Amino acid sequence: MRILLSNKYYYPRGGDCIHTIQLKGLLEQNGHEVAVFSMHYPSSIESKYSNYWPSEISFSTKSPMRLIASLFRPFGTTEVESKWNTLLNDFKPDIVHLHNIHSQLSPIIAKLAREKNIPVVWTLHDYKLLCPAYTFMDSSAAICEDCLKNPDSVIAKSCIKGSKLASYLGYYESKKWNLARLENYTRFFIAPSLFMKSKMVQGGYREGKILQLYNFADNDKFNNRIIKSRSTDVIYVGRLSREKGVETLCQAFLKTKEGILTIIGDGSEKEILEKSYLSDRIRFLGFQPWNVIKDYLSQASFMVIPSEWYENNPLTMIEAFALGTPVLGANIGGIPELIEENKNGMIFQSGDISDLKEKIDEMLLKNDWDYEDISREASRKFSESNYYQRLLDLYQTALKY
Repeated sequence: MRILLSNKYYYPRGGDCIHTIQLKGLLEQNGHEVAVFSMHYPSSIESKYSNYWPSEISFSTKSPMRLIASLFRPFGTTEVESKWNTLLNDFKPDIVHLHNIHSQLSPIIAKLAREKNIPVVWTLHDYKLLCPAYTFMDSSAAICEDCLKNPDSVIAKSCIKGSKLASYLGYYESKKWNLARLENYTRFFIAPSLFMKSKMVQGGYREGKILQLYNFADNDKFNNRIIKSRSTDVIYVGRLSREKGVETLCQAFLKTKEGILTIIGDGSEKEILEKSYLSDRIRFLGFQPWNVIKDYLSQASFMVIPSEWYENNPLTMIEAFALGTPVLGANIGGIPELIEENKNGMIFQSGDISDLKEKIDEMLLKNDWDYEDISREASRKFSESNYYQRLLDLYQTALKY
């Protein structure tokens, strides 16, 4: 089968990018021919298809001409349309599989594939199809679902970067690429969590067009010796930004009496957090490659995911489970559906410092975690083979329509 994947970035920038890169490898391992359509970017992985990619755009550029070009990109531009059509004609895919494409590439590529009768499936890594700000959060970082009923709310609340201009752009983008059009262009949507699927249905999408399929971790993540003798260290791995709840975690952890909190990751809040919470009990390691993360994660007492937004299907949770490491997760979004209380982790009330502190203490005191069973169950649920078989079934069903 010839499969064309598309994601706006093609380097390990975030969960959507990592998933796209790993999916390409998984499909090729199973004998498929895979092409990639992305945006040119300095960090992009080399691809023999990069000559088909449109130029880089930036919404923070100081160049007036480049800013104007960027503002038009979300609605579909001649460059994107031309290069995408050329790739479709040259590669002749059986299936187009979209990931994060809004703004930098735009759903024009779904429309053009549909016009050529090429079935489109679309994995949903965030809430952009329902919320112009992607996150179901307003400019104050509070959970907000107002746009499900009144799309004008994004403008009234300046939800996107606290900017009226950016919020107007997001609003008109959502009007251009509305539910009716996106459903028409797309054979099936893939929701990586039950929570994501429920939100899509709540937002008006037809349930029959949405397949729930958890993301996978590659086999190498499961093929490690499970360490049974654990430290009292607690670990966080992820982006250091407001919605991730890292400040709440730091505040809660300093109220506990033992252990060290290791924070791995980078982001807009990194400098603020380091200045406020760097101590002999909290260490910030910044961005680290997987081999370093693996060493810390496999020896930690547990990992904390303190998110204060609607997480979808966090890859870091799957990676922790793969190494047998239990997870203390916030009761929000798609996190709780992955946790079996006292078996592979615990749940606390998102944003609640007191509850988080108590649960950290409970997790540190619990000494009967079955690390091998945590890894074994994760392998069953998030394996490459399980994901591939279900995805192949979906592709074959899409081809029959």
